Amino acid sequence: MRRFIPLFFLFIFLLTRSQAQELRCAVSVTAPSIAGSDRTVYEVMQQALYEFMNSRQWTKYKFTQDERIDVNILITIQDRISTDEFKGNMQIQARRPVFKTSYNTTLLNHIDNDIHFKYVEQQPLEFAENTHTSNLTSLMAFYAYMVLGLDFDSFSKNGGTPYYEKAQTIVITAQNASEKGWKAFESQRNRYWFVENMLNSQYTNVRDAIYTYHRLGLDQMYDNIENGRASVVIALEALQKVHRQKPGSYLMQIFFSAKSDEFVNIFTEAPPMDKPRVVNILREIDPTNTNKYQKILTGNK
Repeated sequence: MRRFIPLFFLFIFLLTRSQAQELRCAVSVTAPSIAGSDRTVYEVMQQALYEFMNSRQWTKYKFTQDERIDVNILITIQDRISTDEFKGNMQIQARRPVFKTSYNTTLLNHIDNDIHFKYVEQQPLEFAENTHTSNLTSLMAFYAYMVLGLDFDSFSKNGGTPYYEKAQTIVITAQNASEKGWKAFESQRNRYWFVENMLNSQYTNVRDAIYTYHRLGLDQMYDNIENGRASVVIALEALQKVHRQKPGSYLMQIFFSAKSDEFVNIFTEAPPMDKPRVVNILREIDPTNTNKYQKILTGNK
């Protein structure tokens, strides 16, 4: 697979890649609470967004069919303000494969509640990185780049920086938009802060943890499960440092929304002597899931 090549070949490998689509993105648009609404517009919108996400060239690299990043986007329309104006939420899930296994690990499992856009049926979806032309395409492109950033971070240390920077450019160009989610003052938990945190040096340990967890942890478990699990503990310790400096941070919330179940699966099978320390760290840095982490101690008895 493309990103399991030995590191000393990585630079040459990246230079020689040609263009191809990167995402295998499923899109679903629903409006369950809107009675009597014309359903055709949602079907047409869904197909248009599918083509937008899967046909566009997002990076300079070539991805084979097997290497595309699996993404699922569910847009739930909660309010049809007018014929062409919609509000709702969007759930974004992204997964990448684990080396030498059929298992796919979740990179992102996130719900954005500030979804507000205009869409005219059959009108082409326009997007330009340096211009805010459509809130809908800006939303989709923002999450495409965030997913790419997370994916590349998981295979090479700080490999996702170029894609976070592109996502940040989208945020900057949307500062005059009337729709919510793009501005710092609106909330501490929105798109502005998601990408700001990823590029902020105060959260370097989060990105280090993403790399260590995936590349040195999960990807090594087939060959040596104990070494892989030990690297996951190192990733946890890096996250613990972030928590103690920035308790309750948005970025940590996003991370654990994707990973809490997986931590349970990884450490339920760990040696009993190792479990209490791991559980104590998890309870400290992700208190919302304290009961879930109890399963690590009680499982396999």
